[in-house]
Amino acid sequence: MKRILIFVISYNSSTKLPKVINKIKKIKINNLKLKVLISDDNSVDGTNKYINKIKKQKNILININKKRLGEGGNIKVCLDFAIKNKFDFALMIHGDDQYDPRVLNKFYKIMVNNGNCAAVVGSRMANKKNAFKGGMPFYKIFGNMILTKIFNLVMKTNFTDAHSGQWLLNLKKIKKIKFKKLSNYHNFDNQLRITLLKKKNLVLEAPIKTKYFLNEPTKFHFIYAVRFLLDVLSSYFKK
Repeated sequence: MKRILIFVISYNSSTKLPKVINKIKKIKINNLKLKVLISDDNSVDGTNKYINKIKKQKNILININKKRLGEGGNIKVCLDFAIKNKFDFALMIHGDDQYDPRVLNKFYKIMVNNGNCAAVVGSRMANKKNAFKGGMPFYKIFGNMILTKIFNLVMKTNFTDAHSGQWLLNLKKIKKIKFKKLSNYHNFDNQLRITLLKKKNLVLEAPIKTKYFLNEPTKFHFIYAVRFLLDVLSSYFKK
């Protein structure tokens, strides 16, 4: 029986994390063993109080980083745990409730129907109406479209959303790449996508819905965009 780890990366998610865990508990999928890992990146908002309440629940595992590692660093901890504990697949979810974990069934069907698939990635932009309905700001939609187009041009791909944080990963493929050398920051996902593609791995998309609550500072998005472009251009010149 195949084993899937649903790992939830959390930072200052005290108000949203309970909603994410409740959604995960509603997942029903046959012939698979599911476990949940909550990996908190040294939150300072009281997230740990909620984690302490649920840490003894069945099939829920807890990791609290002793110091903040960054989003990419936290993902590496989860992937390392999944590989060492011999899980077959890993679903990445954010603790801010932006992504719905109940897409697992759809993602897994795509994965098993494409035997060489390394990853199934959610696309908020496959149906732009859903992005608007979910509260995705226009400037994010516009920026996503421009940066995704640049990514596709350089990498010769046809993704609709090159910035998604919702992934189902085939760990047999992931353990063959040097993911620990990738970024510790928000551009980890982009570097992972590039690395998988350059190793001739198949990365597929699936439409998803999304929810937005509070906007991050504009400075954050500018820094992310710069890092994204540098990653893409670097991959081009290293060919």
